[in-house]
Amino acid sequence: MTEDRPEELTEYSLSALMAAPPAPEEPADFDDFWHATFAEFGTGAVPWRRTRELDATATHHVSEVHFDSSAGEQAVAYLLVPHAPSSARRGLVVGHGYGGRSGPDLDRVPADTAAIFPCAPGTHAGTPSRFPSPPDEHVLAGIAHRDTYSHRFAAADIWRAATVLLEIAPSASDTLDFSGGSFGGGIGAMALPWDARFRRAVLDVPSFGDHGVRLTRPCTGSGEAVRLHLRAHPQVRPVLGYYDAASAARRVRIPTLVSAAVLDPAVDPRGQFAVYHALAGPRRLSVRAAGHLDGATGLLSDRLALQDGIDFLALPDERLA
Repeated sequence: MTEDRPEELTEYSLSALMAAPPAPEEPADFDDFWHATFAEFGTGAVPWRRTRELDATATHHVSEVHFDSSAGEQAVAYLLVPHAPSSARRGLVVGHGYGGRSGPDLDRVPADTAAIFPCAPGTHAGTPSRFPSPPDEHVLAGIAHRDTYSHRFAAADIWRAATVLLEIAPSASDTLDFSGGSFGGGIGAMALPWDARFRRAVLDVPSFGDHGVRLTRPCTGSGEAVRLHLRAHPQVRPVLGYYDAASAARRVRIPTLVSAAVLDPAVDPRGQFAVYHALAGPRRLSVRAAGHLDGATGLLSDRLALQDGIDFLALPDERLA
C-alpha cells in the first residue's frame, strides 16, 4: 500500500475457506427493509432516454442512455442491443467494480443477448451526483442511516436498469441474468433476492460479504475506509447489517456462480467464500488464484473468471442440475 506498509497479501488455504462459517448476525427486519426498498424503487416504469450513439459492433447497436436513478438524479448506463432487437434471446445486467466504468465491456455480450451496463450513483465521471466518486468516500456516503447509505441506491439502480433493458428488449424477459464483480458482485448479491425477474447470476470476487470478518483485517480496498471510519464512529456498525452480501445471499435462490479468490489484497477471501456458502439455491464455485492483483497472475485470473461467467450463463437449463 505504501513503502512502509506493504500490501496485505494474506493467502488462505482452500480447505479453510471451504468450511462454511456461521451466518452473519443480521437485523430482525432485514427482509422488511429490502422488500420496502424494492417496492419504492424497483417497481413501475423508469423514464430513460438515449443520449449518445457509440460505435456499433458486428452484432449490436451500442448507445449511452440516461435513466431516472433511485437516488433522485440521472444515472448513466451503456446499452447493447442486437441489430434486430426482437432476436434477443437473453438479457444481461452487468455491475461494475469500484473503479467505475466509462463504457461497456463488449466481450461480455454474446450475439443473442441484450445487455445494460449501469453506473452506480456517483461513480460516473462528469455526471452530477450527491455521492462522491472516490471509492473511499463513496463507501462511506450516507452510512449514518440505513435509508441514506449509498449502497441502497446502487442496489436499487440494478433493478431500474433491468426495467430499462426489458422495455427495449422484451423478448429477453424470461432469461434475464446478472453479472458483477467486486463492488458490483456485492451489490448484485444485495439486489438479487428481491427481484424475481432474474434467472441466473455471476458474482466475481464479491465484496461486502460477512462484515464481522471483513472488518477485522486491513485491506487495499474500500473496506479499509469503512474499518477506519468505524473506529471513530462505532454507532454506524448496525447500518452495515442491512448491507451484508452474505446475509443477502441467504435469500438468493436462483442458480449462481461465485468466483472467489484464495488471495486478494482488496476484498477478504473469507468474505467472498461466505457469499458462496450462504447461497440458498443451486450454486457453483470457481476458485481463483488471486483477485484484485496486478501482473500476469492477476490478469490470467481475471480472464479465466470472465470466461467461467460467460460459460455459466450460456449453459442449457438441464446442465445446471
